[in-house]
Amino acid sequence: MMGERTVMQEALFYSFRIEDYVPQDHLLRSIDRFVDLSGIREHLKPFYSSTGRPSIDPELMIRMLIIGYCMGIRSERRLCEEVHLNLAYRWFCRLDLDGAMPDHSTFSKNRHGRFRDSDLLRKLFEMTVERCMAEGLVGAEGFAVDASLIRADVHRQRSVPGEQGLPPEAAGRAVAEYLEVLDDAAFGGATPVQPKRINLTDPASRWTAATREAAFYSYSTNYLIDLDHAVIVDVEATTSVRQAEVTAQRRMIERTQERFGLWPERLVADTAYGSAPNLGWLVEDRGIEPHIPVFDKSGRKDDTFERSAFAYDQEDDSYICPGGKRLRSTNRNFKTPRPLANADGFIRYRASQKDCQACQLRQRCTPNMVARKIMRSVHEGARDMARAIATTDAYLVSRRQRKKVEMLFAHLKRILKLDRLRLRGPNGAKDEFHLAAMAQNLRKMAKMRPMPGLEPA
Repeated sequence: MMGERTVMQEALFYSFRIEDYVPQDHLLRSIDRFVDLSGIREHLKPFYSSTGRPSIDPELMIRMLIIGYCMGIRSERRLCEEVHLNLAYRWFCRLDLDGAMPDHSTFSKNRHGRFRDSDLLRKLFEMTVERCMAEGLVGAEGFAVDASLIRADVHRQRSVPGEQGLPPEAAGRAVAEYLEVLDDAAFGGATPVQPKRINLTDPASRWTAATREAAFYSYSTNYLIDLDHAVIVDVEATTSVRQAEVTAQRRMIERTQERFGLWPERLVADTAYGSAPNLGWLVEDRGIEPHIPVFDKSGRKDDTFERSAFAYDQEDDSYICPGGKRLRSTNRNFKTPRPLANADGFIRYRASQKDCQACQLRQRCTPNMVARKIMRSVHEGARDMARAIATTDAYLVSRRQRKKVEMLFAHLKRILKLDRLRLRGPNGAKDEFHLAAMAQNLRKMAKMRPMPGLEPA
């Protein structure tokens, strides 16, 4: 006999617990074990008034933001809808079935106000790093650093040529932030080169053609990760130029040492970080082994002797050419002493014109110049150390390990869907990068330390 569905009857009472409807293997259950927001109220207390109507609970907003960035929900309007409908999201936010959702505009008001004034998002990210350290996921023996381009939330056509500068009528929060960072080494002060174009919506974003795609405006997110389990120990937002990324690397290493007491033995990076001043800073100032390719333009394509064919005599402070003659930094005495190094930190070693004119190897050495010259950096010792490390087996291991930071960027863009920023201005980029790095660390702990009784995925 075919059954018939009875008309729904409204019950007077329900026995319902959201806890019973959230699967034990749900990602948010694992993440919830590592989220401790007990201290944010005290942290934000100076930024709230002691009078007036009660505000939206800041812990609720933070938990909703964690859901958004962990689950790849980019829109705050959609985030409010998802938390309203999804029982697991409600459970994570400590909301019952009739708990009210904050309006999506509440997030932007708090972000531009007390969240930035209190540097709350930076504090939350550092809390995840401390928890990773407590869980034994940070070895601090080797770090890797890299940067990735993230598209800015602007239209390509709304811009002016860089030589014209920003027009006087340009206004807005992003414009004000751009003017504030003009002298910052991570943004406007990174390079004296004028950008090709300046966007009127977000002037701090950089016009770049670094990829195979059409040129676009972007910011760079810089990661410093621990190589043991690819935990992000620091993150920095910069403009998209190499000099700014090197500056970010130094800031992150210094901040990690001061904040967490982490002193890595080696740093793994690509050639962008292999300049002589940066290698000198790592080796001479920080005592870190640079597992980094040396940025060197001394190679030649005309079959003449390269710089490597000249042996350096440290005791005599001179180079010995293939013909056995010496190249010195000073071949005569001046009444007024002159600095040996130029503005870029390089010392020029010159051969004697007489020696070069009589040399049988001249055509293979300096056919177009009266005498051969060799440039040596004041940080050449650090460069030589990096070249020596590049010949070891440990360097090959480091090359493979460096892919971990690239995998984090792929995860950031493909899984967390942060291939384009939603917020504008340098502060907007910082906020998004802090939240995304926090989400990646939380997901990392959920994977490496699964729920009791559950097998790791």
